[in-house]
Amino acid sequence: MDFLDFNKEVWEYIESHTSREDPVLAALNRYTHLKVVHPRMLSGQVQGKLLEFISRMIQPSYILEIGTYTGYSAICLARGLKNGGNLITIEINDELASVSEKFFAEAGLTDKIEPVNGNALDVIPLLESGIDLVFMDAEKEQYSRYFELVFPKMKPGGFLLADNTLWDGKVVYEKEFNDTASIALRDFNKMINENPKTDNLILPLRDGLSLIRKIRE
Repeated sequence: MDFLDFNKEVWEYIESHTSREDPVLAALNRYTHLKVVHPRMLSGQVQGKLLEFISRMIQPSYILEIGTYTGYSAICLARGLKNGGNLITIEINDELASVSEKFFAEAGLTDKIEPVNGNALDVIPLLESGIDLVFMDAEKEQYSRYFELVFPKMKPGGFLLADNTLWDGKVVYEKEFNDTASIALRDFNKMINENPKTDNLILPLRDGLSLIRKIRE
């Protein structure tokens, strides 16, 4: 349970009253917790369902994910794609590729998801413009740079979702937490909040999820 999960009983109630994971996501969740380091990085049932809902509401044709991990969030997001749409997901750790690609296949989404191994800072400049939806969950120290690179490639009216923007509440307590990630996330949150080209909202879900809408070029 995370910093923002109210208390154990409330969070268990939320989970028990949220649609259950399908067999593929449940198997991926279990595999990640048994076999992969830092399983807390997995989106999980509640956040995964939110990502799916957002994608289904937007009905994007072109999604970019920065940080694949084991592929849970990519599967959730890809389920909202329009027919013929695609999701590009970037992961720097090539050891995770066999895991994510296995579960993409089991979810029947290999024709919609394009995995890319590499550093997002190098990959994003090579991508085509016209992105409808971005999910960012990678190196926190690079959030501002990822945004600077991807924002010009987003459609006006497009959305960017940034995970972990409350960072266990550390962004609030500047004197107590001055690690590089906390500083970077504070700077990112400030930059977004002061950007006249965006609307933004931080949801207190798990570790903080920012919803950012591009309102103009």
